[in-house]
Amino acid sequence: MNPFSLVGKTILVTGASSGIGRAIAICCSQMGANLVITGRNETRLLETFLLLEGTEHQQICANLTNSSELEKLIECLPKLDGIVNNAGIAKPLVLQLTEQKDVDEIMQINALVPINLTRLVLQNKKLNKGASLVFISSINGNNCAYIGSSIYAASKSALTGFMKAVALELAPRGIRANCINPGMIETNLLKSGSIGEDELEKDRLKYPLKRYGKPVEVANAAVYLLSDATQWVTGSNLLIDGGYTLQ
Repeated sequence: MNPFSLVGKTILVTGASSGIGRAIAICCSQMGANLVITGRNETRLLETFLLLEGTEHQQICANLTNSSELEKLIECLPKLDGIVNNAGIAKPLVLQLTEQKDVDEIMQINALVPINLTRLVLQNKKLNKGASLVFISSINGNNCAYIGSSIYAASKSALTGFMKAVALELAPRGIRANCINPGMIETNLLKSGSIGEDELEKDRLKYPLKRYGKPVEVANAAVYLLSDATQWVTGSNLLIDGGYTLQ
């Protein structure tokens, strides 16, 4: 018996076109799940789709900040045993230089999209009894904060607060809700940013384990929370930060 098996479960993963979302989708498929993956970039979403193990998978390209596209996604969904709300953005901005459009974009993608997706899934009765909801949050805003991350931190702490209330509301139906709070994760976003490799290496050394996390390490945590191994775990924040917040 493998308590972490996802065989027979249908899982929706948002933001699956790259990075953490891609790793989560691949790991779930390796554990036997049937995947519905979604993302905004059709080409990269297809790349993820082709990396999935198994054949009973579905890809739906959608911009979830668009209410009509979100509603169309909900209509296309089968009954789900799990959702990983992973889609999100990080946009470092000192508050004094932040504009309204920046606030709207960050809050919309990081908080309002998973909130509305969860609401619509419930209203349209797309969740099976015993389903598991996983929200990819952050240590930022929940366990610590960084200069230039005020709006990002607000969006992630809002997501965590939402998760806790949802966990209470859905507990009578056997539906669980939990967050994963990662520290810095090695993705292509780091390479495309304005911070040089020397600065990144100095930052890595601030972690007791002397490195950033890997997308697959967050993915393994998602599999854990989606599986039957965590049937008595709800309303929790799973910290994956290489020891950063111990300091």
